[in-house]
Amino acid sequence: MVRVLVIVIPLAITIYAFFDALNTDQSEVRGMPKWTWLVAIFFLTIIGAILWFVFGRPRKSRPAPPNNNWQQRPNPPQGPDDDPDFLRGI
Repeated sequence: MVRVLVIVIPLAITIYAFFDALNTDQSEVRGMPKWTWLVAIFFLTIIGAILWFVFGRPRKSRPAPPNNNWQQRPNPPQGPDDDPDFLRGI
């Protein structure tokens, strides 16, 4: 079983990296041209895949941190009896 995993896991990582590089837009690829990454992943297998993930794959843009400045926001109502809109509707 271990012998199978030693073969299957690197193969799966290489195939995933190859198709990830293939589906990535050329303008987002870092380091080298897209075709060079595809050749490197194909011939260097697991090493090429690891290099792709570390140096070639586009970085995900992180969302902006939330504005936690609670002093600038008005205090929201705590319950229905504190909500003027709710009290008007009664």
